[in-house]
Amino acid sequence: MNRNEQLKSLLADLEADMEKFYDKGNKAAGTRARKKLQDLKNIAQEIRLEIQNFKNEGTV
Repeated sequence: MNRNEQLKSLLADLEADMEKFYDKGNKAAGTRARKKLQDLKNIAQEIRLEIQNFKNEGTV
């Protein structure tokens, strides 16, 4: 799975849990949303490092 698809999938899952938490008051969905936000942060950091490496290597 490429990075774009990975991000889109994670955001779609996150959106569903955020909706359940904020609109329906589902506390378990809030826990899942927090985990997915942490995953999103980690993936974003990985992508940032990949981009920086590509720029430094001149492979873009």
